[in-house]
Amino acid sequence: MNLTVHGRRAYAYTGGKPFDPALPCVVFVHGALHDHSCWNLLARWCAHHGHGVLAVDLPAHGGSEGPPLADVEALADWLLALLDAAGVTSATLVGHSMGSLIALEATGRAPGRVQRLVMMGTAYPMQVSAALLETARDDPARAIDMVTAWSYASIAPKPAFPGPGMWLHGSCRALMHRMQQGCPSLNLFHHEFSICDRYRSGEAAAARVACPVDFVLGAVDQMTWPRAAQAMATALRARVHVVPAGHNLMTEAPEGVLSALREALARDSIEA
Repeated sequence: MNLTVHGRRAYAYTGGKPFDPALPCVVFVHGALHDHSCWNLLARWCAHHGHGVLAVDLPAHGGSEGPPLADVEALADWLLALLDAAGVTSATLVGHSMGSLIALEATGRAPGRVQRLVMMGTAYPMQVSAALLETARDDPARAIDMVTAWSYASIAPKPAFPGPGMWLHGSCRALMHRMQQGCPSLNLFHHEFSICDRYRSGEAAAARVACPVDFVLGAVDQMTWPRAAQAMATALRARVHVVPAGHNLMTEAPEGVLSALREALARDSIEA
């Protein structure tokens, strides 16, 4: 589904069903150097179980035009403008990694529009080591290899989505290279990891959140350690789900993540 946001094309995957803004809407926001495809299972489940789905490609990713935006705050404003373009008055926001910060900031900016907030593979502050930022700046291909190795606890998923024998590392690496190469005007890897590292508005955003919040964390996540999410989970009074996976938990522990999302969607929208 193509929309126009701030005068540029914005793409959102709708889960295999035509988007209906009258249905309860779930918006999925991907992380750095990813696109809507990381949400395939969750987006399709929601679309085939009574929800309108918008799994977005952020600016300069996948089917959405650039340029990349400057920071989490600008991306949150873009996300809210995308809801306007789609005719969505309220939605559940689901974000992974950098996308979880965008979802948090958007919820803080428009608390009346967000029914539920689900933050996956998250931490706050989402600090990135100086060594990784330097490698991302000088040798992004090597940095992609490093991040891919740290994002999984296993080589292939168990017999489930996306299928037994699926090479998680290879598919992740290919996706990140495709996003990096699709933005020739900027080192997208370094830009987005820097965005995560310098975001410091989380406490202010959390203070304005008025909806139920769920965290879904990987027990052995080496990119955003579960302990680094504890303070923000407490501030948001979040219900925390832990699945046996690393950072890219949607593909490594698909059934557990889907179960956690279903529980989050079943929560009373007035529960806090």
